[in-house]
Amino acid sequence: MEFKFLKHKWQKIVFKFVLIPVIIIFLLALVVNRYWSPILANKVHDVVLTSSDSLYKVDFTDAELHVLEGKITLYNITLKPDTAVYNQKKKQHLAPNNLVELHVKRLILLHVHPLSLYFSHKLNIGRIILNEPEVNISYQLNHTKDTVLKDHRTAWQKISKSLKSIHIGQILLNDVKFKYHDYSGNKVVISELKEMNLTANDLLIDSATQTDRSRLLYCKDVITELNNYTGKTASGLYTYKIKYLKLSTLKSQLNVEGLQLSPAKTDVFFNKSNSDRFGINIDSLQLNNFDFLSYHKYRRVTASNLVLNRGSIRVFNNPNKTKASTIDKVNTFPNVMIHQIGTDLNIDTLRVRHIDVEYSEFNHKSNKTGTVTFNNTSGHFYNITNNKATLAKNNITNIELTTYFMNRGKLDVQFAFNLTDKDAAFTYKGSLGPMSLQALNPAVMPLAMVKATAGSIKELNFDIQANANIFKGHVGFLYNDLKINIFQADTANDRLKKRSMLSMFANLFVIKHDNPDKAGEAPRSANVIFLRPKDSPFFKTMWKALLEGIKPCVGVDAKKQQETKARIEEHQKNKRDHKARKEARKKRKAEKKRQKELSK
Repeated sequence: MEFKFLKHKWQKIVFKFVLIPVIIIFLLALVVNRYWSPILANKVHDVVLTSSDSLYKVDFTDAELHVLEGKITLYNITLKPDTAVYNQKKKQHLAPNNLVELHVKRLILLHVHPLSLYFSHKLNIGRIILNEPEVNISYQLNHTKDTVLKDHRTAWQKISKSLKSIHIGQILLNDVKFKYHDYSGNKVVISELKEMNLTANDLLIDSATQTDRSRLLYCKDVITELNNYTGKTASGLYTYKIKYLKLSTLKSQLNVEGLQLSPAKTDVFFNKSNSDRFGINIDSLQLNNFDFLSYHKYRRVTASNLVLNRGSIRVFNNPNKTKASTIDKVNTFPNVMIHQIGTDLNIDTLRVRHIDVEYSEFNHKSNKTGTVTFNNTSGHFYNITNNKATLAKNNITNIELTTYFMNRGKLDVQFAFNLTDKDAAFTYKGSLGPMSLQALNPAVMPLAMVKATAGSIKELNFDIQANANIFKGHVGFLYNDLKINIFQADTANDRLKKRSMLSMFANLFVIKHDNPDKAGEAPRSANVIFLRPKDSPFFKTMWKALLEGIKPCVGVDAKKQQETKARIEEHQKNKRDHKARKEARKKRKAEKKRQKELSK
């Protein structure tokens, strides 16, 4: 008996050409769904094994295929290295520097074409989504350059027997739990990342892309985003934070926002370290033409330029001189520090914009801290490198900076650091524009116990050739109406006490109030020769050398200093003698009074 809904001709046509194909496809989907999991498992195992040269194995507990939706869901995927194969490769010096382990509870593949895979041997997937994956990477420096392998085949050549091509439109890893073990140093350094997202676009492995160097891991672009990262250095004395990080391999660009390097509290830091204490805050950092693959494989930082925009750098000189006096602080020189980084570094240009630099030092005599600031610093660093090949071509780092000294006078300065000289040779020269001398008091009051009560700088010029042992050069200092007060430490009241007589003496007989003394006269200048004490760090030595040139310009040359010292010592001796005579007279008077009372 015929169904009633097929009594019309148009209903028969619809049933024949529409419903029957749909039913067949549906039944086919059920069959494929049932038998697809083992087929897919075999394909995945085969691809991973052959493309990794048997180093990695992949497993999953179950797979679901929805043919009509073009969707595959895999459960409990695990990608692990075969340690036996890794150790064998290590003996053969063929082991990679990085080992990866991955675990995902659920992986979703969208817009999959299973028939194309089965019949044409082409794996084509629109999107892969991995939610909350756990990634563990261990790094060990097995080699510093690409190893010459016995198997010269590309990844496509390795999989070509099983697949003609692999194409994945987009791979999304959301909320990644990432742990990184670095075995390259003296002890293992472990880093853990959270709130990280990774997107890989247009992964394509075929005959055309097998040698395409513009792709990273065969992807057109890999974008990594990281939020609110915090970690500690191996010493535990510094905490570093990153508010936001983004890396794009297509643009070869690394962007960082909110970079902080915060030291431990002052007393904790200086009890555990003889080094100077640093603090860094950078609003934004951009690394351009960054060779990520070279960094990933060999820890080489190679880039065309690095841009630091707005922030501050603070340096506090270690006050523990008794502990550090035997340590040569030449390691605080930039051309020495760059070789101690532990990373192969090669940056063509470093650009800084609006950075505040602050140097502080504690004076045990005054029991006070003096601070020198360089505000709104901008400029360029050229050839920042410790790479041997680059140093063979150019071993000089040139620096050109414009800043505002003590947030007042404009200072233009140029440095040239020799990166290969055994004595850490460098030069620095520059000029300081007009500013009030009183703006220097936050530095000179605690450090020299001298206060400028009046005066203005017209110009300061300097040109110094230096190394770890000696600073030589020329200093010119033009100023007007200089007046000072001299202080001494009042330890009982934790303050500085004015030495009135000595201040008056210095203003009347020692310092020159103007340079030049009169209009039309040649100004005073000075040649500098300053021997660096071994425990004197970079910034302090620079300032001391300049001070050696400034003193003669204000009339306090070596001869005048000796004369002044002799006068002060004579004055203090006379003062002591006067006090002693006064005390003697007082005693004699008291004795006479006592004798008079006894006689009664």
